Amino acid sequence: MSIFLNTQVGKNKLTPKQIVSDPVLFLAFGFGSGLAKKAPGTFGTLAAVPLYLALVQAQSLIVYSVVTLLVILVGVWICGQAAEKLGEHDFGGIVWDEIAGFLVTMWLVPFTWQAVALGFILFRVFDIIKPWPIRWIDRQVHGGLGIMLDDVLAGVFAGGLLFFIVS
Repeated sequence: MSIFLNTQVGKNKLTPKQIVSDPVLFLAFGFGSGLAKKAPGTFGTLAAVPLYLALVQAQSLIVYSVVTLLVILVGVWICGQAAEKLGEHDFGGIVWDEIAGFLVTMWLVPFTWQAVALGFILFRVFDIIKPWPIRWIDRQVHGGLGIMLDDVLAGVFAGGLLFFIVS
């Protein structure tokens, strides 16, 4: 039994093979993690952890900031393109926004394994519950910007709370 989808996805009925062989969809699906049958957002957030660990090794807030901003800005285009290719806005398997959201969550927080675990949990809670204004943005803003913005804001909320907890 596989944890990954083996059926066609989106209104355009793309196969998992089509998704992983298309560079834009491969990125949008978090290097394939968004193809998880259950909880693709959680798997997408898990895919962000190695990227976070690589960035934190640089020990440079400037490098971390530039990469995070690039992930966000490029993510607007990636997610918009993926939604068009799937024929469906904000399909659950599009998890590039979770990757960006987790990087935002961890942005100004000193590295510890406890912070990584708590940041992961807090981001997932804010992303799932979507308190105001996150829910409003999720419903009102469309396209790639809409897909990205609610998760980036969930990352800001989670990161703010995490910073308060660990400081």
